[in-house]
Amino acid sequence: MQADLEACLAVAAQTARDAGVVARRLFATRKPGTFSLKGDQDFLTEADGELERLIADRLAQAFPEDGFFGEEGGGEFRRRTWVVDPIDGTANFARGIPHFGISIALVCDGRIEVGAICDPIHEELFSAARGQGATLNGTRLTVSPTTDIRQATVELGWSKRRPMSEYAEMVARVVATGAGIMRSGSGALGLAYVAAGRIDGYAELHINAWDALAGILLVEEAGGSTNDFLANDGLHRGNPVLATNRGLREALMAATGIGG
Repeated sequence: MQADLEACLAVAAQTARDAGVVARRLFATRKPGTFSLKGDQDFLTEADGELERLIADRLAQAFPEDGFFGEEGGGEFRRRTWVVDPIDGTANFARGIPHFGISIALVCDGRIEVGAICDPIHEELFSAARGQGATLNGTRLTVSPTTDIRQATVELGWSKRRPMSEYAEMVARVVATGAGIMRSGSGALGLAYVAAGRIDGYAELHINAWDALAGILLVEEAGGSTNDFLANDGLHRGNPVLATNRGLREALMAATGIGG
């Protein structure tokens, strides 16, 4: 099984890197305003489709028996399924903000086994396989050592799938703890930043699986703590997510209202 995971991780990592090269070129050559909306503040660009097709083709060549599900084109779930967001942070991409990522995760029998997130602009590849740790461009990752919530920086993701009032209430509760807050527009990179110890926590009241799975595994393999995202059909329906280090877990569970 370990050898199989290593092979899966190698393909996921290389695919994410290769897609990142294309994404960087598409970002540099995009025409301002060339995007559409799938819904309110739900951006779509031609780059999303091009990158998803590239990733799907690469994974199908390497693992023809596996399922594939992408944010844009959908797909099918099998016992082993690759779950992909070709651009997480499409609104940033579309508006020329250089903060977006490519997220690739492998789920097998209800567990996240492999995750890779590429930040094309900064040429950073975050990757992890279950039981093998998490790395950034080959260097081992560890979550932050922060234990005082008043010294913490927490990213709070926002989604139209939950009422704005609930998001505002969560922001108020986290601010009341003394933590600093931020929002950057990419849940995948937010989770990767928790794994890298750049921020101390990430929370969102609803996030889809393709945005979260790779980052969740990264955090866990970097020694952090996450809620049980796949419970209650999170793979298909999405769920709240909370990722942090173990020293801030209880405080952030209480402040965000997101349980373990």
